[in-house]
Amino acid sequence: MPSLQKVSIRSLNIHEYQSMDLMSKYGVAVPKFQACSTPSEVEVAAEEMGGDAVVKAQVLAGGRGKGSFDNGFQGGVRVCNSSLEARGAAGKMLGHRLRTKQTGPEGKPCHKVMVTERLYLRRETYFAILMDRASEGPVMMASPHGGMNIEDVAAQNPESIFTERIDIFSGVRPEQVERLARNMGFSNPQAVQQTKDIMTRLYDMFIAKDATLVEINPLVETKDGKVLCVDAKLNFDDNAEFRQKDIFALRDESQMDHREVAAGKSGLNYIGLDGNIGCIVNGAGLAMATMDIIKITGGSPANFLDLGGAASADQVIDAFRVMQLDTNVKVILVNIFGGIMRCDVIALGLIKAVTELGLKKPLVVRLMGTNKDEAKRLIEDSGLRMLMATDLGDAAQKAVRICEITELARKADIGVALDFGPS
Repeated sequence: MPSLQKVSIRSLNIHEYQSMDLMSKYGVAVPKFQACSTPSEVEVAAEEMGGDAVVKAQVLAGGRGKGSFDNGFQGGVRVCNSSLEARGAAGKMLGHRLRTKQTGPEGKPCHKVMVTERLYLRRETYFAILMDRASEGPVMMASPHGGMNIEDVAAQNPESIFTERIDIFSGVRPEQVERLARNMGFSNPQAVQQTKDIMTRLYDMFIAKDATLVEINPLVETKDGKVLCVDAKLNFDDNAEFRQKDIFALRDESQMDHREVAAGKSGLNYIGLDGNIGCIVNGAGLAMATMDIIKITGGSPANFLDLGGAASADQVIDAFRVMQLDTNVKVILVNIFGGIMRCDVIALGLIKAVTELGLKKPLVVRLMGTNKDEAKRLIEDSGLRMLMATDLGDAAQKAVRICEITELARKADIGVALDFGPS
């Protein structure tokens, strides 16, 4: 069975109403739905669905149903018995921030809600397609237990999760979707055929759109025998943006970390964390090692930022601009191993960033490799206060010590002058 361990994957996540629209274009059966931006739009949509409707906050986070809004309203998924009730629920969602177990205490803004018809269900199941490294390709995953976290199912009833590895060259075989449909509990021939059709169409979409995950939870059978996808999570490979421009045009930046948005616009590889030591590094492996040694030394990294092997001085400045946006960053550790990326180019970027941005945050700099002596001379001649480190261990110790001093000063309510601008 594919691993369910959560890892950091760079992928685009789109809203549920966008997922429903995309699936509809591939002929996948979904409920009647409408995305709305105002309570009055919700009232009209619910009325068109007979008044019996479900209002779902469009926020990119799991656990919406159990979440709470910043105004105290409970639940981002509400079943409503009238159009007026739907309007009232939407009014308490729109324009507010929804907090769930995945958003943290700050929550995420709700700018739209999705209104769907209310369905009366006979069965709720789980279905997903994902790229699995262990299987070296796509895998279909299904379970008769839908409407709950698949991680909980895996922990409590692992035998009830069924998988099929798909040959990416030959595609889905009929017997594979037949097995999955029956293992999900579908027995009526009509329901089995509908389920097989949905699985096949979802796979076609998965491949055509460079998806990394298609998760339907739940895939349901209604009391009148219809099989539908009533909730969907779709992720797409960031590396495919150049050929999936229509998909990536759906990106909602209001749901993203503002630091990642800024970094992405500058072509930087950035993942925000919750520490206080900012890291500017060239190379993913070196970035991981830098974060590890910060943790070992007793500190906490604030980010993963990889300049890559061919960054310009302007991109170095952009990297510091991202650091400026993060109020949690108390010190910036620059760790460069000069190969393709020359140390003197980094030094010029450092000097330009400090002077142009008015950067005041302490800098700990470790430069090693191509043109390191030239880089050191440029920094020394600049008149800027930067703490040079002899090696990575020394850099980490200096960065952690600065954070410790800053925290002690904060607790003692005294000011500490850590001005690293021009001397």
